Amino acid sequence: MEVRALLRHTRTAPRKARLVADLIRGKNVNDAINILAFTRKRAAGVFQKLLKSAIANAEENHKVLDVDDLVVKNVRVDGGVTWKRNMPRARGTSTMIQKKTSHITLILEEKES
Repeated sequence: MEVRALLRHTRTAPRKARLVADLIRGKNVNDAINILAFTRKRAAGVFQKLLKSAIANAEENHKVLDVDDLVVKNVRVDGGVTWKRNMPRARGTSTMIQKKTSHITLILEEKES
């Protein structure tokens, strides 16, 4: 049984979010929470909230009895829309600033005993 949590349009670049996603992929849920608690990346807080949301989905919607048996099966970070802004530069020109967003998908699976 798979449990899914999805977060769209989060204000972090996909390249930076994938660094955090690689840390928790394939880990036990309790280990993943501990890893995210001590990771000094801004995206780690976003992943921590998403992981807790997926655990709550498993308990409430799928009636999982033991949360300790859940494993992070897959974490996917896709690029979202890019906000485009202009910054004034010398001689009346401007430079495009791209503020990237991400779509994060987290899938948990129950470990077989």
